[in-house]
Amino acid sequence: MQIILAILIGGLFGFVLHRAGAANPQNIINMQRLKDFHLIKVILFAIGFSSLILFLLLSLGLIDEGHISVKTSYIGVLIGGAIFGLGFAIGGYCPGTCLVGAGGGRKDALFFILGGLLGALLFTLSYGFLKSTFLFDKIAGGKTTLADTGVSKFPALIDGIPSIVVAGIIAIAFMLIAWKLPTSYKGKT
Repeated sequence: MQIILAILIGGLFGFVLHRAGAANPQNIINMQRLKDFHLIKVILFAIGFSSLILFLLLSLGLIDEGHISVKTSYIGVLIGGAIFGLGFAIGGYCPGTCLVGAGGGRKDALFFILGGLLGALLFTLSYGFLKSTFLFDKIAGGKTTLADTGVSKFPALIDGIPSIVVAGIIAIAFMLIAWKLPTSYKGKT
């Protein structure tokens, strides 16, 4: 049953990405060049809304906090994120949008899928060497959250404030920014 639910949710997510225009790399490139704010509005609102719902359900006890997993923060994650962002800005695809693009018939998306698989293979092959370098030095203790989630195994950077408060403020800020952003930049280019 879980696999069917995962396929349904993934299919729905892909459909929404396609409808929002995220399967077209030119839309993503225009967003990152700050020419077209349509996608960033969709992304900010989706992050804000889903975060607010998630933390509201957590605070009401409708989602077991044991299902929350906090990944360890490493220096290499910051470097990898910068490389990922650079590729995202240049190519106009990320792992999710290239799959949606391929599903929508874009042949250029296949090159990004192959590039991602090649990158994963190279990382796997070099992991033995990389694991002993500074790239795996933990940041802020590793598995740290911004606010107190109530799960004792994850220390918080902001102690004593419930996560629903911090998540609520951030979520509402994201949704307000999405609402107030214009659809496109009206300045000179």
